[in-house]
Parts: sequence; C-alpha cells; structure tokens
Amino acid sequence: MPFGLLIPTLALPAALLVATAASALEPARGDVLLTVSGAIGQTNAGDEALLDLELLVRLGTTEFETETIWTDGPQTFVGVELVDLLAALEAEGDILRAVALNDYAVEIPVSDAVEGGPIIAFLRNGEEMSVRDKGPLWLVYPYDNVAEYRSEVTYARSIWQLARIEVQP
Repeated sequence: MPFGLLIPTLALPAALLVATAASALEPARGDVLLTVSGAIGQTNAGDEALLDLELLVRLGTTEFETETIWTDGPQTFVGVELVDLLAALEAEGDILRAVALNDYAVEIPVSDAVEGGPIIAFLRNGEEMSVRDKGPLWLVYPYDNVAEYRSEVTYARSIWQLARIEVQP
C-alpha cells in the first residue's frame, strides 16, 4: 500500500499502539524499519520495540519543509516526532544512541526530543526514501525553523539510514 494511503487511515493516537490486556506494544506486521531498545517501558519483542511503517504512522505524523546541507532546495519531510516516539515507548533516559544500517552511530541528547523538533522521516517530497537516498528512515531537524539547528552539532545528529535507537540512562 502506498504511504499516501497509510497516513490518513492510520494516523491514530499513540495509545492505540498499546494492547490494553497485556499492556504491551502491538507486534510489527510488516518489515521492521526501526528497533528501539534500552530504557523503554513498552516492547513487543523481548526487551525491544520493533517498529514497522504502520506502527510508526500510528504514532501520528508531522510534516515540515526545510532545506538541508545534503539536498538541493527546500524538501518536505513526513515522519513521527522523536518526542512522540519516546513518549509512546515510555522511554526514560538521557541519551539516545542512534545507529544507521552501516553501523554509523551518533549520540543524541533526549533534550532534543521536543514538540516541533526532529522527526524520524519516512517520506521526502511525498516519496519513500530508498537506502541509496538516505532512507528508509532519516532523523531530520526543522533546520529552517530554529537557528540553533543550523549547527555542526545538529547536522552530525541528523542520521540517515536510521535502523536502531538505544535509550541510555
């Protein structure tokens, strides 16, 4: 199913991700795009949260347009706000260790996870992002909206081909 059809039909509250009887995150039914581990209270596979596109979309999506240092001209990104992901998983930590498909890793302070802040994008300009084109997930900040985001520190945290996040106390 194309992403465009998923977003309007699955943009449900994060609470729906949690099965009330077992108080556990619903299992991923599609390809797992993101694995979150560490200091989290909601899991669906042992001590990890395995998230497919459907589960990410259910957290609620946000969209913004910004320019990046890696692309030409304004780009429109759609994804889940990092703050919403951490809230849904009941994350309790100070540092996020984000790891790409090629094992490149960065540390991101949890304090970066604010409303209107970075998103875990799965669409760029209305299209899926291939691995070759920084996808399928890219942690993107709204660089044009906040002057502090236009810094080498933030650019270094803008990890693409994001595959795993470990929440560290």
